[in-house]
Amino acid sequence: MGKVLAALLHLQSIERQLVEVRSRLRMRQNAVAAQQRKIDQFRGDWGEFNRRRLDRRKEADRLELDLRQREDKVAGLRGVLNTAKTNKEYAAVLTQINTLKADNAKLEDQALKAMGEAESLKAEADGVQAKIDDEENRLESVKSSAAGEIEKLNAMLAELSAQRAEAVLHVPSEELVLFERIADKLGGNAMARIDIEGKKPPFSYVCGGCFMTLNAEHVNALQSRDEVRTCGSCGRILYLEAVQEAQKQL
Repeated sequence: MGKVLAALLHLQSIERQLVEVRSRLRMRQNAVAAQQRKIDQFRGDWGEFNRRRLDRRKEADRLELDLRQREDKVAGLRGVLNTAKTNKEYAAVLTQINTLKADNAKLEDQALKAMGEAESLKAEADGVQAKIDDEENRLESVKSSAAGEIEKLNAMLAELSAQRAEAVLHVPSEELVLFERIADKLGGNAMARIDIEGKKPPFSYVCGGCFMTLNAEHVNALQSRDEVRTCGSCGRILYLEAVQEAQKQL
C-alpha cells in the first residue's frame, strides 16, 4: 500500500473513533436532556391540573355565595309569610319560597359537585407532584453518572482531534478534500476494503462498504500504483489489505 492510501487509512481509523466518541457523548448529553424533558412534561400536567382545580374551586365558591344569598331571601320570605293577611298572599309567598328552595337544592348539588371535582383534581396534581419528585431525584442520578463519562469522552475527543490534525498533514490536499466530502456524507466511513471472493481465478471483487461488484481494474491498479480509486456505487475510497496485495492472483 502506497503512502497516500496508508495515510488515508490512518486518517479513516481516527475519523471512525471520532464519530464513535461524538456519538457516545451525544447519548450521554441527550440522556440528561431527555430526563429534563420528562420532568417538564410532568410540570406542565401539574400546572394544568391545578388550573382546572382552581377553576372548579372558584365555581364552587360562587355557587355557595349564590346559595347563601338565596337562603337569606328564603328566610326573609318566611317572615313575610308569617305576616300574610290573606290566603292569596300567603299562597303567593309560599310558592316563591318553594321555588327558591328547589333552586337552592340544585345549586347545592352543583356546588358539591364542583368541590368534589376540585378535590379530585388536587389528588391528581399531588400524584403528578410525587412523580416530579421521583424524576428530579433520577435526574440528579443521571447527571452524576453522566458527568464523569462526559469528562472522559471530552478528553478522548480532544486527544483524537489532535491526532487527526497531525494525520491530515500527511494527506495531499486534493485527496483530503475528497476524503472529507465522503466522510461527511457517510458518517465518517470514507474508505472501503475490496473483498476478494473465490478460492481460485477468476476471482470476483466486492466493495466492503456497499457490497456491490467491482471491476478487476481497481485491484490491478491498487496492486501496482499508489492512487485513489472510488467505488462507482457508494463513492468510498477503495483499498486493499497488505495480504491481498501480496497475493496478486488476478
